[in-house]
Amino acid sequence: MDSWNHYRIKLKVIIIAAGVGSRLGDLTKNLPKPLLDVNGKSILEHQIELFRKFGIEDIVIVTGHKKEKFRLKDVKYVHNPNYLNVEQAGSLMSARNEIVGNVIISFGDIIFDELVLKQLLQFNDEVVLATDQKWEESYQIRTENSPKFSDFVAVKDKQIIRFFKNSEEFLGKYNIVEFIGLMKLSEIGSKKIIQKYEYLEKNQKGKFHYAPSFKKAKIIDLLEELRLNNIEIKIQNISGNWCEIDTNQDLEIAKKIFK
Repeated sequence: MDSWNHYRIKLKVIIIAAGVGSRLGDLTKNLPKPLLDVNGKSILEHQIELFRKFGIEDIVIVTGHKKEKFRLKDVKYVHNPNYLNVEQAGSLMSARNEIVGNVIISFGDIIFDELVLKQLLQFNDEVVLATDQKWEESYQIRTENSPKFSDFVAVKDKQIIRFFKNSEEFLGKYNIVEFIGLMKLSEIGSKKIIQKYEYLEKNQKGKFHYAPSFKKAKIIDLLEELRLNNIEIKIQNISGNWCEIDTNQDLEIAKKIFK
């Protein structure tokens, strides 16, 4: 495989790994979900190994639950001490000093293959999201999971209409794709997302899109706010393998796909 180095774009990766992962029960009681074993390597190690294969060495991990369990070498850790009181957006922004230049942001509970990453990196828009248009097929297998709680994008004529949570909300009205939890920011995109977040941090009161408060905002809520403010966002439908690990069933599925 060609190294990404020949594109001469310096990239940093920020992995959000602060969550508790309570749906996995005893497996995550004393271990962060991103450190769960998938065929001899943790979820994080699968990601990091792939990023390094693409020549990306600058890797930052945002920790929260059981931070002392993270012992991976040659990565930078940023701890979010407030992880129990905030959601994904708050955890990401605890590392806002690292959001500089071209940055890949990844959820800490997903595994994806080379093709997914390669497809994401083809574009230099301000914000590029990896999305899955065949999401309905995966939920036929993921019977313990409901698409009512995942992250979706409604699209019409290649235009993003809405970022939303419940897959049924716009089903039949628009083309629906699932955001897989992997995105890339350009240098300008990085500046804009921080500027918007810091403005909201000071001024947003009450409910925030699908979140009960701004403090509880997920990335999908932040993306919807960026869209409403005309920030350039591109979706890239991926054709490689990926999986999100929320349940014991998901973990078994991941073990079958990522040997």
